[in-house]
Amino acid sequence: MLDPFFLGSVRYAFGVLLFVAILWIAEGRQALRYGGRFLPAMVFGLVGFCGFNILVWWGLAYTRPEHASIIMALQTPMTAVAVWLTRGLRPAPFTVGCMAAAIAGVLLVVTKGSLAQVFEGGSLVGDLLVFLGAVSWVTYTMAGHHFSGWSPLRMTVLTCIPGTIGLIAINAFTIGMDYSALPTLAQVWSVKWQLVYFVVFTVVLGVLGFNNGVKYLGALNAMLMLNLIPIIVFSIEAWLGRSFAAIEIGGAAIVVGALAANNLYMRGISRSS
Repeated sequence: MLDPFFLGSVRYAFGVLLFVAILWIAEGRQALRYGGRFLPAMVFGLVGFCGFNILVWWGLAYTRPEHASIIMALQTPMTAVAVWLTRGLRPAPFTVGCMAAAIAGVLLVVTKGSLAQVFEGGSLVGDLLVFLGAVSWVTYTMAGHHFSGWSPLRMTVLTCIPGTIGLIAINAFTIGMDYSALPTLAQVWSVKWQLVYFVVFTVVLGVLGFNNGVKYLGALNAMLMLNLIPIIVFSIEAWLGRSFAAIEIGGAAIVVGALAANNLYMRGISRSS
């Protein structure tokens, strides 16, 4: 009913209003000031909220949700690589092995054991868009040190504002280029409850919960929790009657198992140090 450009702009347009109200009530009007950090807030807001939403939802138009969920699970090894590149913390050989296993598991799910499978139904394009969206969110997750002294709520709100403006601008551009069109009021009303869910749960509660998790768990451990996504998606798809090949289930198990093993390994190192 709604294309990804309109969906992204409308749900964050309403979501950011709720964000601002929550921040104002919780921390006062002064918390809405950027205090000289508008540029990094704009950059990370555009990359995180705008880039992630546009690329993932656009990609879902060309690929299957279970493909997207598995690719999103790769954000954990992506985060490990990002920490290595930005902070010089090279991952241990065991972590590198887990990352390789996770990538192999993704390939099994996406290709079903045949590289020709990846080209069927335009899924390669969709999978690539979702992957770029995942990279965008990893980049946003690594932004915390740029906003030291800010609460997770304040960081969320002040980065979400420019991200939302970016989403609206892209939507306007695609309409102007006749790539997309504004839905009718009847179309929007027909999915009103889905939009309420998107605004309240996936935008406000979801993003706030995630950013708080990053603060208390660290980026890598917070990303590990996203490995529940493929399990939930596969369960929902199975409940809806979809059947999966054994190689798809095996690939999903490899991804989750490899990433969980790496997390346990890292926690063991942390306790012994």
